[in-house]
Formats: sequence, C-alpha cells, structure tokens
Amino acid sequence: MRQLLLVLSLCFLAACGKPVNQSYMEESGKVKVLSTTAMIDDLVAAVGGEEIDHLSLIVGDLDPHSYELVKGDDEKLARADLIFYNGLGLEHGASLSKHLDFHPEALPLGDILYRQNPDSFIVIEGQLDPHFWMDVALFAQTIDPIVAALSKKAPQYASLFKERGEVLKKEMMERDQSLLSKMQAIPAEKRYLVTSHDAFYYFAKRYLAAPEEKEWKNRFIAPEGLAPDGQMSILDIQAVSEFLCAHHIETVFPESNINQDALKKIAAICKEKGLDVKIAPAPLYGDTMGEKESYLEMMKHNGETLNHYLP
Repeated sequence: MRQLLLVLSLCFLAACGKPVNQSYMEESGKVKVLSTTAMIDDLVAAVGGEEIDHLSLIVGDLDPHSYELVKGDDEKLARADLIFYNGLGLEHGASLSKHLDFHPEALPLGDILYRQNPDSFIVIEGQLDPHFWMDVALFAQTIDPIVAALSKKAPQYASLFKERGEVLKKEMMERDQSLLSKMQAIPAEKRYLVTSHDAFYYFAKRYLAAPEEKEWKNRFIAPEGLAPDGQMSILDIQAVSEFLCAHHIETVFPESNINQDALKKIAAICKEKGLDVKIAPAPLYGDTMGEKESYLEMMKHNGETLNHYLP
C-alpha cells in the first residue's frame, strides 16, 4: 500500500511539472527576466507569457526597501538578460542597489516614468515616494517600457508582447475605475486612512481625495515613514493619534508585512482620549503582494477591505 501511495505521489508530481519559475534557473533558450518585486513580475509575466522565463527576486512579505541579497540571489542576477526594478529609491538595500546600478540591462521603471512626467509623482518631506503602484492608472504606464524592452530582447515576439500589453492596460484601467467608484462612494467625511507606514499616499490622492482636491495629503497618515525600517518617535505616534481624534476615525489598518505594535499604541492613546479605535482584522497590502496571486487581486483586496471597514 505504501509503495502504491509513493507511485501515485510521484505521478502527481510529474503531472504538475516543474515548480513555478524553475525554468528561470535552467538553460531554456528563452530571455531571462528578473523583477525585483512581485508587482512588477506580475506585469512582466502577463506581457511576456510563455515566450520568456521570469522571476521575482523579492517574494512573500519581505520588505523591498531594505532587502539585502541572500544565498542564490547572485546567480539569479547573473542569469538575467533583463532586470526590471521599481526605482525611485525603493530598493535601497546596499547589496541589491549595487547590483542594480552596475547591471547593463537593469531598467528602473519608476525613474523612467518620472523623467517623462514628474508631476505625476509624489514628494514627501523632500523625498520621492516610491509606492507608485498604489495608483493603478499610474502603474499601468510601466507597460509600454516593459513591452519595449522585451521586444528589443526578443523581436520575433514584438507584436505578441504589444498585443498582450494592450489587453493588460485595459484590465488595469478597468480596475482603476472600479476602485475609484468604490472609494468615492464612501462619504467624504469617512475617507481617511491610517496604516502602518507611508505606502498609501498615491492611493489617497487617486482614490480617496475628491477630484482636484488640493489638500489630498490630509486624507492619509501613518506612524512610520516611506520605508518601514526607519526610525519612529513618540511624536509620530502622537501625531497619528491626534489625526484620528480630529477626524473621529475609528479604524486603522495594519499592513501584511509590518508588525502592529505602533498601531496598538495609537489605539491605546486614542482610548484614553475617549475614542475607541479598532485595528481592522484584514490587513492591507502595501509593499508586498503577500499571498495574493496577482497585482490586480491585491488592489481589489485593498479596495474591498477599505470599503468594508471605513464607512
């Protein structure tokens, strides 16, 4: 019986084929494309399809801000014919940023878009905010440079890449409009967001603020800065607490890859002031996709979670 189970298990594994993206580490004759984040890799996969081998370097809930290379990453980087990374200062871990700076085929998608239209990007306390994927319409603009780079590496598939890129753009713009309508349906006095760190300014500007709202930055606040590995002070905690009390906000949102200690302190301070603040049971996805299967699923989850707990 045990032998039969073993045979069946082996057959099942054979039927399932190789693990996802395992072909990236093998000689296949296809263009090898490495993306730093899962959000970028998801777009690359949609455009490149089976005509490329693709891989995300930073997976799960690992922090892309401070990511440092681990065993095996050198080989992934060395195999890459093309690297897509976020740029705008996101990948500032010393070992990773050094490789990105010196790789001849590494493209910083955020920097490319910023050079084309700097007014679309957000500056917080003198620092460019790298979290532009939180605006789906803005992130969709990375598709053209992805298509162009893939087409240059595999010109025989250029028309196919372009066609897939157009389909992906349409899907992303539909999600953008769906998010916009759902968020704008929430009463204006309820469209305030508090999360663990400053990953949601683009989201607040695009989806929470009213069109042409000049003070859109007042829609969002977090105790930690643009990178969650930075220093957080009691003044940061106090500022968020005052924000919650001023706007009578009763729900704060944890992020999937950041501990909730700061939010718990904030909730305790608000309780002392007479405001019962709860931490939403469902986390938002900011710097990572976590277990979500796609970028658009991640953004859909964020919208649905906010739509459920904000009103």
